[in-house]
Amino acid sequence: MPEGFRSEKSNPFNLGFLIMKILRNYILREFLGPLLLCLGVLTFVMVLIGNLKRIADLVINKGVDIFSVIQIFIYLTPYIVTYTLPISILVAVLLALGRLSGDNEVIAIRASGINLFKLMFPLLTVGVILSLALAVFNDQAASYSHFAYRKTLQEMGIKNPTAAFEEGVFIDSFKKYILFIYHVDQKKNRLNNIRIYEPQGEDRPTRTIVAKAGEFITVPGKNTIKLKLIDGTSDEPDPENPTNFYKLNFRTYFMNLDMAQMQDKIVDKKYKEMTIHELKNEAAKLKSEGISPAPLITKIHEKLALACTCFVFMLLGSSLGIITRRREKSINIGIAVLIIVCYYPLYIGLTALAMEGVIPPVLALWIPNLLFAGIGSYLTYKLCAS
Repeated sequence: MPEGFRSEKSNPFNLGFLIMKILRNYILREFLGPLLLCLGVLTFVMVLIGNLKRIADLVINKGVDIFSVIQIFIYLTPYIVTYTLPISILVAVLLALGRLSGDNEVIAIRASGINLFKLMFPLLTVGVILSLALAVFNDQAASYSHFAYRKTLQEMGIKNPTAAFEEGVFIDSFKKYILFIYHVDQKKNRLNNIRIYEPQGEDRPTRTIVAKAGEFITVPGKNTIKLKLIDGTSDEPDPENPTNFYKLNFRTYFMNLDMAQMQDKIVDKKYKEMTIHELKNEAAKLKSEGISPAPLITKIHEKLALACTCFVFMLLGSSLGIITRRREKSINIGIAVLIIVCYYPLYIGLTALAMEGVIPPVLALWIPNLLFAGIGSYLTYKLCAS
């Protein structure tokens, strides 16, 4: 043999590795396209259609500019993604593997001696990665963005005071007064048919102010608005007996409302807007005071359980996508809808029981994932063992 040349035998290991690499890239490419498309469409639909009434109310009725509306819905998007990502994963994996199975590509892969678990392994790895990423996303981004969403709504109420009030609803956000407004015209900053109640305490009659119309006057530099009431009556204390009132008719009547009271009440963080660390601290505080922290513990497990749904749906969807052998997208989407209809009502019901302390949160929030993961694991085992 000439010098400088040597004989090499083909390495089966390298060939097998190359085949698996090509197969892995092919499967992931088939999966990622439907995933991104489904995630974008589903998130857009849930954000827009699910809040269409609110958009119309803010823009048409309350006079809020369209750019501010876009801002609040950008803040709302991360919270929606926590639900749309697992659903998108389920739909995408059913479509991808359903097509491969329907085109008999899965049969060809199995005939070549490749175990089906190796076919599913890249997808399951992606499912684990997405679950871990969504856990962090739920804890940080979704919590922050939903809190920012509510704060932005409140700021709109300060800039345009009528946006902070709803007609036909008792407004008890102020310290002394309860307001009821029958009609609000945000464009003209005009109120019609107003009732204002001022409770006087136990065994004392409530002071009432009634006006046919009114309007808000913003006080520059202060977190206060002046309410101008027009054509009405007011209960005024009797100087000789302050517990009694007499009716006073007025053409105009002015009241000062402290918007800071409403702001303080609204922008306190709700449980779903707290991070896991904040929830744990709050739970410890309640427990030390002898109060059951079940709602807080439930929210902690809710953040983690929702994230793990990514892997659960990937596991279940992978096995079903191969078993059904259906190339038609409508059938695979129908299977996804059936799983979603079974999973989320069960999850919501168990969450409600955990919030009330009927079932321990550590058990209730994980039952749906354990159940559906168990089904997926069994189907995968039967599929790979056959």
